[in-house]
Amino acid sequence: MSTQARPAAAPRTFAQRFSPTPRGARLARRLTRYHLDGWGIAYDTELSDAAEAIVAELAANAVTHGRVPGRDFELGLTLRADTLRIEVADARADVVSHVARKSAGPEGESGRGLVIVAALATEWGVAGRKVGKTVWAELSTQGYERS
Repeated sequence: MSTQARPAAAPRTFAQRFSPTPRGARLARRLTRYHLDGWGIAYDTELSDAAEAIVAELAANAVTHGRVPGRDFELGLTLRADTLRIEVADARADVVSHVARKSAGPEGESGRGLVIVAALATEWGVAGRKVGKTVWAELSTQGYERS
């Protein structure tokens, strides 16, 4: 009987540009859930909820702080065997760590976005691009059932 190693499944990817508006950010969040469900990560699972929260925060930051007139922001999702990588790219090149800033008080309406990302993600960071920057976050898929 011959035993062969099974090839690793090819990564699943999704990338799309969105208008830098609240509507674009909302659509990015909804399409994240949609694609994850299609990839076997069901709605309302812990992994799907965490991914949606991260996309919501990064897309809101891209719309609020990374907006450059006439430039869209881009969402990228890559699902590998044990990692979901989320990337949100915008056209503004300045990289200001909102985590390093004094966070908003308990009654404040903003200032917690990257704190939430850091709490949910296994790893996260910022990478420069030719135009702008990409903020990325990774989530471990270990322990989650996929169809």
